[in-house]
Amino acid sequence: MAKFVVVNQETCIGCGNCEGIAPDIFDFDESGLAFVKLDGNQGIKPIPEDKIDEVSEAMDECPTDSVKIADQPFEQKD
Repeated sequence: MAKFVVVNQETCIGCGNCEGIAPDIFDFDESGLAFVKLDGNQGIKPIPEDKIDEVSEAMDECPTDSVKIADQPFEQKD
């Protein structure tokens, strides 16, 4: 089953846990906040199967619960 991920940048403190655990998935923007590299933090592109465990660990290790994983793509706000 596909999984999708986003980072809530309103609560992200840029601690680096997610990027340290899953550097192929997470990076930092010019403001120092984490984002998902797969789709520009939109939460619409599935996590590669071989990265789901890393992304799940990153979610568990996020001190502000800013990493969100879902079974369906996240809704886009216009």
